[in-house]
Amino acid sequence: MKIPYFPGCTLHSKARGLDDSTRDSLAALGVELVELPQWTCCGTVFPLAQDNYMGMVAAARILSDAAKEDGRLVTVCSFCYNVLKRVNHAIKTNPEVHRKLNDYLEVDYHGETQLLHPLELFKDQVGFDVLQERAGGALNGLKVACYYGCMLVRPAAEVSFDHPDNPTIMEELVTALGAEVVEYPDKTTCCGSYQVLHDNTLVKQKVRDILDSATTRGAEAIITSCPLCQFNLDWLQEKIAGEDSSFKKIPVLYFTQLVGAALKIPPEKLGLEQHYVDPRPLLPGA
Repeated sequence: MKIPYFPGCTLHSKARGLDDSTRDSLAALGVELVELPQWTCCGTVFPLAQDNYMGMVAAARILSDAAKEDGRLVTVCSFCYNVLKRVNHAIKTNPEVHRKLNDYLEVDYHGETQLLHPLELFKDQVGFDVLQERAGGALNGLKVACYYGCMLVRPAAEVSFDHPDNPTIMEELVTALGAEVVEYPDKTTCCGSYQVLHDNTLVKQKVRDILDSATTRGAEAIITSCPLCQFNLDWLQEKIAGEDSSFKKIPVLYFTQLVGAALKIPPEKLGLEQHYVDPRPLLPGA
């Protein structure tokens, strides 16, 4: 099965491990991601001003191009997913947005592209039962906390991904892989996002709260879908440990890297060496 794929900017630079592990893990399960030709940045954030139509143009162009290819589009970055889903929703529900974006781009697009996240592919296209069989219990005994952050699940009416406060799709994936889910109350708490560029102290405290919440409940690893969340949760651990010797570090992986490890994809194809806190000692074959 081939499906058009929008990787986004970060996956071609800092988050190559997310890109590589997404492509390879899905390919191992019979899903080939075909990169959308001549794509551009999605815009990174959905515009807050309702009449900022230019802030939606890039995402609208991507969605329109995908409609011409297959009618479906896969993206894994939480920010990209959020922006594309919300722009598509605006095109379908706001006549003014629909008219202005179509006029500017000189297209006839009505929001028909079906945007899919790889978590949805694993669940609905591949099937968690198939994934469980292929993984063969490779991750038995590993205790994993799932971190969604803000962008993947909110705002619920526009994104329509999972429950905005208590999503479970990532936990279902972890269970299918044979690992043990660690429940904790901060899986949709914001990590501080781009504030890391402005106020390191604020973000460091938020990250510390999230990490401690997971580790005190027994988590040995955290998984996420967001490149910025992964960076904040991973990179800041060295700073936290430098200030507090009692702090317990924990590897923060992309969920597709965990899938790849369970499917015995070679670790060099998963980008595991790119992490600040090395996850390889926890994973089979790594």
